[in-house]
Amino acid sequence: MKFLRLSPKSPLFTETQELMRLTVPLASAQIAQAATGFVDIVMMGWLGQEVLAAGGLAATTFTGLSIMMTGVMLGASPLIAVAYGAGDRAKIQDLTRQGLWLVLLSSLPIMLLLRHFDLIMSHLGQSAEIVAIAQSYLNMILWGFFPALLFALLKSVVSSLSQPRSIMAIVILGTVFNAIGNYVLGFGKLGFPSLGLEGLAIASALAHWFMAICLVIYIYQHPQLKTYHLFANLYRFSAKVIKELLWIGVPIAASFTLEMGLFTSTTYMMGALGTEVLAAHQIVFQTIVVIFMVPLGMSLATTIRVGQWYGQKDPVGVKRVAYLSMGLGGAFMLVMAIVLLLFPYSVISLYLDIHNPANARVIALAIPMLSIAALSQILDGVQTNAAGVLRGLQDTRLPVLLSLLSFWGIGLTSGYILGFAMNLGGVGLWLGQLLGVAVAAGFFILRFHHQHFTIFIKDL
Repeated sequence: MKFLRLSPKSPLFTETQELMRLTVPLASAQIAQAATGFVDIVMMGWLGQEVLAAGGLAATTFTGLSIMMTGVMLGASPLIAVAYGAGDRAKIQDLTRQGLWLVLLSSLPIMLLLRHFDLIMSHLGQSAEIVAIAQSYLNMILWGFFPALLFALLKSVVSSLSQPRSIMAIVILGTVFNAIGNYVLGFGKLGFPSLGLEGLAIASALAHWFMAICLVIYIYQHPQLKTYHLFANLYRFSAKVIKELLWIGVPIAASFTLEMGLFTSTTYMMGALGTEVLAAHQIVFQTIVVIFMVPLGMSLATTIRVGQWYGQKDPVGVKRVAYLSMGLGGAFMLVMAIVLLLFPYSVISLYLDIHNPANARVIALAIPMLSIAALSQILDGVQTNAAGVLRGLQDTRLPVLLSLLSFWGIGLTSGYILGFAMNLGGVGLWLGQLLGVAVAAGFFILRFHHQHFTIFIKDL
């Protein structure tokens, strides 16, 4: 197995360079994008525990729906990667054009859903006060859904064309834009009125528009990207290409939804346990979300690299990327878990004044949740990259069923039993998430072994 040697000329060394070339800008962009929600949550904490609980619930809802629809847009990534390898510019243009149609057609119903999400929150056992505060945030942030989805599509297109570095710069600028906007609109600075939670939502929506517009301008101006004429003939609608995108993208979206749905459903169950439990959970969840963006960015790069090797019918290349990405994802999350376990109070102090006696109960609840979440993320670093490998092989349908069994059949069910029936509260709910992620990691690795053997033996 010569590719396991790490000499500068070894295939593994070269693959590591190529994977990192894609991973660094994509992961940086994911981190910066998650930092938008992170900044929101931190500033919500400055506005009080109740605002933190309600605003965090609303932000989790918006993020969950965004991730779900981003999965649909990711259907373009492996398809464009294959077309790019084949030099098929017309196919790349057609996939992008129909992706833009999907963005428009998908955004409108989701925005309508967000406008009336208070009805759903009430049925899910949230208090009237929490629902009212949360809906005020959703009423503003919903206007950022279309540009968020547009950016997700164009990010997939640009990355698949091996031009990911611009994404990192744009998202970092967007994050700074959002932080400044939060401070100005949320707390009434520079002559603006203090809009509180609604101000944070408006700033976040504007930040999504800022990033989408910047990426469109970049595509128009880039010497190589503009030669693809990605925005030409936008009026043309192709049901055939839309179906092709949905065939790959919908299962990805379903898998994302099932995983994110586990965390979103857990958040709502936390709310049923009380405002303090929900606030503690928001601290832990938002911290984990930011850290998780690194292996998630790596999984996006993995999909592209696996797709390229798959297009070349190279089983060794596919296997090399698969094990490399899973190993690096797990190793990174191991380091992060150690940091979280060693410095929990430093993490919590980002959100709340740990010296204020009024916050003592929330802090006491957050500490054990943070410990369990840290351990679960080691496995999450492996499973998300294993899922990226399967996407690169265009194997997206059976993984949906595996996700359903893992995240909902095991994760959510065990979390409910541990949290409510066994009275472990928030700790029990986080233990359930850990079990769900662990089972998913095992399933996806086994599925990869099966697909790797089946696909390439068949082609011999």
